[in-house]
Amino acid sequence: MASKPLFPLSSFNPAPGITHLCAAGESLPLQAHNAAFTKYISHKASGHKGRVQQAQYIEDTRALIAEAWRVRPKEVGFAPSVADGVSMLVESLDWTEGDNVCVHADEFPSIVAPFALRRQQQEIQLKKNGGDGEITSPEVRYYTNNNSSLKDVVNSKTRLIAVSYVSYLDGSRIDLQSYRALADSVGAILVIDYTQAAGYMPINASIADFAFSACYKWLLGTTGAAIAYWNQGRRPDWRPVTGGWHSLGLGSVRPAWETSRLEARGDALCFSRGNPAHLAVYVLRECLEFLGRWGAREIQDHVQGLTAALLGRLRAEGIVSATPVERERHGASVVVYCEGASDIVDEMARKGVYVWNGQGRVRISFHGYNCLGDVDRIMEVFPALWRKFNGNKAKL
Repeated sequence: MASKPLFPLSSFNPAPGITHLCAAGESLPLQAHNAAFTKYISHKASGHKGRVQQAQYIEDTRALIAEAWRVRPKEVGFAPSVADGVSMLVESLDWTEGDNVCVHADEFPSIVAPFALRRQQQEIQLKKNGGDGEITSPEVRYYTNNNSSLKDVVNSKTRLIAVSYVSYLDGSRIDLQSYRALADSVGAILVIDYTQAAGYMPINASIADFAFSACYKWLLGTTGAAIAYWNQGRRPDWRPVTGGWHSLGLGSVRPAWETSRLEARGDALCFSRGNPAHLAVYVLRECLEFLGRWGAREIQDHVQGLTAALLGRLRAEGIVSATPVERERHGASVVVYCEGASDIVDEMARKGVYVWNGQGRVRISFHGYNCLGDVDRIMEVFPALWRKFNGNKAKL
């Protein structure tokens, strides 16, 4: 039961004396990142032949993602970030007055802000115009699980439901089948952010209309490229409405701009309006090949053996976690809301235990390079610090 790390620690850039429990924020970098950089530099220096090699790396990486996500390679592309990909969706849809988008009130900003900002900007402009005109951006409807559920806010005018498979905030995991069923009941688009799940959990992205994931967490990659998935079986007619040389099917270097009909390319690489971030993709390919040495289920079982152990030991200490205890209801993180969270995280770092702060919580995240010895290390330092700032009073 996770008595040893699943991954060989020699595969990672060393962090001597550090217990690294930050995968939900930034994971440990692989030694293979260095090899990816070397390959990229070699190809970059190879002139026009190097560009062919770069294109092949893109295709190879798409194939690895498609295999992991159980979809077709042509449905996989890259956006600069999850927020960029979602923003492309926002601008591409033909919104009408009264349309709405449904999200959790505590959802990560990448899949809320593109909708909320557009709506707010139109409302401001409408006020400037003395109330004349109509708002063609969707209303953003929020649910909280406590005072309202998703079913309470979805209606016949819901065009899109956006959700993270695993919450960045408390580590909870949702039942995607219920979200799919609710979206289908009103003909809504389902957008899923897999950022807090990709890299350790089995994924079948075809349940979504569109899906995204950052690559610098459990996927072990870097910022600069996010996975973008377009389900062409569910949304065959979708196309972006903005583009660049890479995302358009130009057919020539100098098309007849004045007369040519401009169309987006017919695969998910349309999410890259300009060149994909080749270096980030080179790194991602190395990471995917590394993770592919284990099945996603094996990695999930390993990390959730650690979450279960930590949740049990926290409970024995009287420390309440916001993360659901049941394995099917959480991911690879354990979250404790508490007073002094920032100070606690800083003090843990000084003691060589790296966890994550923010939103008034301490977030502890496991990956395949962790083991039960890391749980022991947490319990050596965290409970005393928690009591220093919280006494014996738990906070939810």
